[in-house]
This record gives sequence, structure tokens and C-alpha cells, in this order.
Amino acid sequence: NNMKNLKTSLKLFILLILFSCNKEIEDKNNNNKMNILFIMTDDLNCDLGYYGHPQVISPNIDKLASQGVVFENAHIQYPLCGPSRASFMTGMYSDQTMHTKLNVDIRTTIPDVVTIGQRFRQQNYRSVRIGKIFHYDNPGSIGSSSSDDIYTWDYTINPWGRDKEEEYKINTLSPRQYGGTLSWLEADGKDEEQTDGIVASEAIEQLDKFSKSGQNFFLAVGFYKPHTPFVAPKKYFDLYEKEKMVIPYTGVGEEYLKSIPYPAGRSIRIKKDQIKLNLKSNEDLSKEIKEAYYATISFMDAQIGRVLNKLKRSGLDKNTIIVFSSDHGYHLGEHGHWQKQTLFDKSTRVPLIFSGPGIASGKRSKSPVELIDIYPTLMELTGIKSPDHVVGKSLVPIFNDTDYRVRNSALTRLNVMDNSGNGYSIKSERYRLTKWGENGELGYELYDHMYDKNELINLANDPKYLIILDSLKKAIDLRIENARLKPSGLGRQFEQRTYNRIKYTPGDIYDANGKRIYFKPSNE
Repeated sequence: NNMKNLKTSLKLFILLILFSCNKEIEDKNNNNKMNILFIMTDDLNCDLGYYGHPQVISPNIDKLASQGVVFENAHIQYPLCGPSRASFMTGMYSDQTMHTKLNVDIRTTIPDVVTIGQRFRQQNYRSVRIGKIFHYDNPGSIGSSSSDDIYTWDYTINPWGRDKEEEYKINTLSPRQYGGTLSWLEADGKDEEQTDGIVASEAIEQLDKFSKSGQNFFLAVGFYKPHTPFVAPKKYFDLYEKEKMVIPYTGVGEEYLKSIPYPAGRSIRIKKDQIKLNLKSNEDLSKEIKEAYYATISFMDAQIGRVLNKLKRSGLDKNTIIVFSSDHGYHLGEHGHWQKQTLFDKSTRVPLIFSGPGIASGKRSKSPVELIDIYPTLMELTGIKSPDHVVGKSLVPIFNDTDYRVRNSALTRLNVMDNSGNGYSIKSERYRLTKWGENGELGYELYDHMYDKNELINLANDPKYLIILDSLKKAIDLRIENARLKPSGLGRQFEQRTYNRIKYTPGDIYDANGKRIYFKPSNE
């Protein structure tokens, strides 16, 4: 009997401890302050199930979208990783951040700026980065902090996975070129061995720690995919049939190029190694590359699902706002172009989703919004004052009324890589107007999305659209003027200084002067 009583008492004691622990975690996760889970992807366009794509398999992103507010007309401020990320992390346009190129440390141009993570740190949040948030040479800088900002974070994690270790196996249009060149691989091994799989695992570990400590957090989870190289385990390639990939050949000929301003034409023809993909004779190769892009999206989606499942299991979903987006869009043959750096919709438009406590479910907005709006939106959701330099607009009013408009157009800027032209583009709910040259001397593009969502018919010289064109010209000039104003409270502002990083493929050997003298064979 004494033994029975002892066992009963021990069981009750254990149950009491478990109840106390669970109660403590529940209490910590029910504090009044909202946490932030900031999920950023790399080179992801709007080819997703919830955005209406008939092929792409993205169940976890789709579920997140169904539980929050989806912005269908969200645009970045510069269609290139580094400048775009500098913009949304500071809430300013590229004219204000002084960033138009890669490999620029934001402290060299705007040393006094307060970034999103830095502002949360100032309010006693734990600011943690996993993976790519500021610019990274992807995949060249995987495993390092690259062009990170040390003032933004309390703690950082730089994953390195099998995809980086086996880089030499990757198919590519140019030997040993991966980041700026189309490249792809059906990988062996498990999800958790890939760099993005490790990103998810590290995020899960951080969420577990926060669920136990009760510490408020700004957790920035930066996935490296679907950026080139398009690497994913083979099972994700098996989700798709290469033969069913559709390559758009409309708008790839000389007549089309004559219908648009010269800088616009240069932006879609400057990648010489990709021009061959416009030939029908190379259609099989184009389909293989497109299938790899979609497989990589599905792989990344699965990793996002792992993170979101942990958020729910830990109970942190009850006081955590989730924001999901991408640094810019991506062409997959549209206008005869692959990748980014254009002022067409495929390059400027990105998915943008907000979800969490107090945010309506299953809502869609067509309001023109910009990624610099993320900063003030998160500030309002957490009750924190935005720094004076933030020029983005809070999207919270749209959460309550999806017909509300915070602005009439979204603004994007681009300097074409060969310096053939500097352009600005605005996208309203119906129209896109692009201006090339300081005074429009290099030409204009006007597209009517009611009839031409693919932006193939330039209406800038169509007399029927003269009144619309004049109105939009005034609008874009005003947008450009305001985007060039130095924001109040920004502090010092300098011209950008860039640098090139030396990139290595693991397994290759270099001589004393840095010249590659041995290529590791892909069959090893």
C-alpha cells in the first residue's frame, strides 16, 4: 500500500510539474505584445497556387494566404536583390538609400538609418536573422554574413547545406556560374540537408526557445530559394511534368523590340547566355529550367510549412504576426527574358501576405502597395512609433477595408546594367507607365492591364490613350520628385561604394594568384 501511495503521489507530482510548465509557457505566449515572424524569399514571383497559378504546388503558402490578407498588386522598389532589400528594411526608396547595385553596405551610404530589426531591438525585442535578409551573393556567400548589417540583429545564423557543398554538380548555362546565370539540379538527400532545409530547422529551434523564454522577438527567416541555382531534392521535381511547362514566345522578336524604348529592350536582352532560350529549337532546355524553378518553389514551400507548423505547436501563433514576401519578381521567358532587372510586372510584382491575431482571414486587396510599407505596418501592429525617415505607408487600414487605398500607384526604379538608361515605373490598379530618361527623352511605355496583363502592347503613342498618358506622366513625375527627397531624421547620406566578392566552388583548386586550375568533376 505504501508503494502504491508513493507511486500515486509521484504521478501527481509529475502531472503538477507538467501542468505548471505548460501554464508558464502559455502565460509567456499570451503577453500583450505581438511578435513578428518575417519570412523573406529570394527571386519568388507570383507563380503560386493562391495567386491563381494552375501548376505551381504551394500548399503551405496558400494556407497562410487563406488565413490572412493577400496583396495582389504589391511591388518592389528596385528589381535587384541588394537595392530592394535595403529599401524594405529601411522603409525608403532607392534614391534615398543611395542603393542601386549589389554588395553595398547600408552603413556606407546611410550610416544613421534605423532598420526594422534595429527598431525592434530598441523596444526590447530579440532580433534574430536566419539566412538571407540583407543582400547575399547567392550562392557565392552562403555560410557567411555577406552584406549584412550588424546593427539590425542581436543574433545571426548563416546556414550552409549540401547544395553548397555539391555546387560542382549543378547544371548551368555558363561553367561555374550559378548566381546570375540560370542553373539547376535534381539533388540527392533529404530536405534537412539543403541550405533552406537548415534555415527551417534553425527557425524551429529559435521558436522553441522563444516559446519557453517568453522573450518577444522579431525573427527574420530568409530563404535562399527559389533563386538560382534551382536546387531541390528529386521528389519535388517529380511533382511536375517537364512536357507541360509552357514557354511564352510572344514578344521576343525584333518587331516587338522596336515597339518599346531602347533601354527597355536592353533590359530584356542584356543576358546574352539566355537569348538562345528564345529559340524553339531550345524549348526542351527552357522547359527543364522552368520545371526546376517550380520544383524549387515547392521545396521552399515545404520548409515554410515546417516553420509555420512549429509556430502553431508552440502556441506562439496566438501572439505572432506573420509577414511573407519576396525581394522582387522573376521572368520565366516573358518578353524573351529570364530572371529580373526589368520594369515589367513579372519583375516588379511580388507576393505579399500578412497573417496573425487581429488580421482578417481570406481577404484580398488590389490596392497598389510597396514593400517599403512593411516597416510602418509592423510598427503600427506592434504599437511602436516608426522612425521619422520611414516614408512607406501603413497597410493596417486595408486590413479593415480591402477597398481602401493608401496610394494610387506603386513606384519602381531601375538603372539598366549597361547604363543605357535610368527608368521609373508606376503601376496603378489598371495601368503601368514607365518613363526612361530624366525628362522622358528615352521614351515611355504605357500598358493597359484590363486588356493586356502581359504588357506586350505599348500604348504610349496611341492617340486614344493621350489623356490617360498625360495624367500618368504628371503622376509619375510627382512620385519621382517625392522619392528623391531626403527623409526627415535620416542623418548622413553618401554615394554608394561597391565591391566584388571572390567566389569559390567547393572542390575546385586555385593557384597562388587566385586562378582556378582544377574543376572538380560533377560525377564524383
